[in-house]
Amino acid sequence: MPKFIQFGKSIKSVLFWSVISAAFIGPGTVTTCAISGATFGLDLLWTLTFATFACIILQETVARITIASGYNLGEVIAIRYAGKTAKYMVAVAIVFGCAAYQAGNILGAVAGLSLIFELSNELLTILIVGVASLILSLGTDKSVSRFLGLLVALMGVMFIFVCSQADFSFPNLLASSITPSFPDNSGLLIIGLVGTTIVPYNLFLGSGIGKGQEIAEMRMGIFVAILIGGLISMAILVSGTMVRGEFSYALMSAALHQKLGSWAELFFAIGLFSAGFTSAITAPLAANITILSIVHKNNPHINYYKFTWVLVMLVGFAFGISGVKPIPIIILAQALNGLLLPLITIFIVLIINDEKFIPLRYRNSLFANIILLLVVGLTTFLGLNNLEKAILTTLKLTFSPELTVWVMGSLSAVIVVVLGIFTLKK
Repeated sequence: MPKFIQFGKSIKSVLFWSVISAAFIGPGTVTTCAISGATFGLDLLWTLTFATFACIILQETVARITIASGYNLGEVIAIRYAGKTAKYMVAVAIVFGCAAYQAGNILGAVAGLSLIFELSNELLTILIVGVASLILSLGTDKSVSRFLGLLVALMGVMFIFVCSQADFSFPNLLASSITPSFPDNSGLLIIGLVGTTIVPYNLFLGSGIGKGQEIAEMRMGIFVAILIGGLISMAILVSGTMVRGEFSYALMSAALHQKLGSWAELFFAIGLFSAGFTSAITAPLAANITILSIVHKNNPHINYYKFTWVLVMLVGFAFGISGVKPIPIIILAQALNGLLLPLITIFIVLIINDEKFIPLRYRNSLFANIILLLVVGLTTFLGLNNLEKAILTTLKLTFSPELTVWVMGSLSAVIVVVLGIFTLKK
């Protein structure tokens, strides 16, 4: 009987933490993974393996911060940097990041439904925003998490079933998932695959909902839920190998129809809608949790911050009815993510090793710190690379790819070394 109860708790924990999977498997993930598969076949599948385990490491760390200190990540930043501008910079950056993602979420959900129903984008946007707002208004964090867990399961079934029809053997998939490969002109997609899996606002979301769980229960829930999310992302990439030519949702839908039949087209549409809709709920929720935690709970204007999600939802609504193409907006949101991620990971390294907040038995071991610093180095490289792309695109300049990698890699290494010395000197 105790074993059954423990198993039941594990299932509930997985469903609870599946909100993180729902958050990172959005239209950006569908777009980036499908383009990767269409362009390079299985060559970039290993990137998702790495990104998934890096995501597990970061989410486990921020959840451990909450369990050990009694405060979520935003609250610790607010206390640790009280009276300083850092916490407000983080708060503003997270809200802007959530708003940028929300634009892509709504557009992606609309694109999915547009493949099924011949309705105007304006009407579909109103329906999606209305239902998502109702769920956020009526549901608690736990009920929303369980609802999203069921949608993630549906989305996973859709994409994995389509993936199962691809012409690859299991040994091919396994080898590609663990063997690094760097085809020509694949650098941007490698960065995109990592950036769309490790999402900054997810770290605040996971920290905010992690209170009250035991360490073992939390670790099991995070590991299984994010692993499932990573497998769904891999299934999307494999499904993308069935498409050739310049990627678009309509082209992928048509290619799947031609190769596998109308059922595959329908499954892709439902999966794309589910990806957009689940993320359209989690982005406003994450913004709300972040603001409520970073801006102290005793703030007299607390009612204002409770409705932060409304602002984020309105941004998504505005883009949804604007008629703009979703893919460029999704790419822009990923660029903003890349800029914010290094800042958040540096905060995480400093906080998990801070003896003022984290008891000794909850702090990182030397090995855990080394792994976390490697993740910091990667996220810093991603952020600098996205910044460099934005500057060069704006100024219409070009640099040698080799020079760019060398400069960004060197800067990332310097940041990691300095942070490592500061963190590990004790």
